Amino acid sequence: MKRSEQAETNFKNGYNCSQAVILAFADLMKIEPVDNLVKLASSFGGGIGRMREVCGAASAMFMIAGALKGYNDPKDIDAKTKHYELIQKLAKKFKDETGSIICRDMLGLKKDDNTPATPEARTTEYYQKRPCPKLCALAAKILEEELNL
Repeated sequence: MKRSEQAETNFKNGYNCSQAVILAFADLMKIEPVDNLVKLASSFGGGIGRMREVCGAASAMFMIAGALKGYNDPKDIDAKTKHYELIQKLAKKFKDETGSIICRDMLGLKKDDNTPATPEARTTEYYQKRPCPKLCALAAKILEEELNL
């Protein structure tokens, strides 16, 4: 199964958007146990804690890029610059496909919506009105292409 399909399936199995994408790449990140990755990504679902800010699928894409291609020397300006270029490239590709990396924009919500913290039930109607499974697949696809995975 392609990672994009796995990310979409993960979301449909109840993981949030960020968890769905990060789990599709868990084998490459060498962070054990995998449960730690799921917990790490849990805060980014729903556009960061369901605040509808940066899309959780995009956030996972950036976390994975960091785990696989990130820098760890804070004084290495060249490595930092190259990494930020990669992140900006990933964000641009995502935006080119969706128009935004902001959750509320992609869901057609207003900025002043007071979204409750409680997630919606995953019903047939939920999946009909939400682009989230496809956004998870898109984030995984972009990452695979850009990192040649």
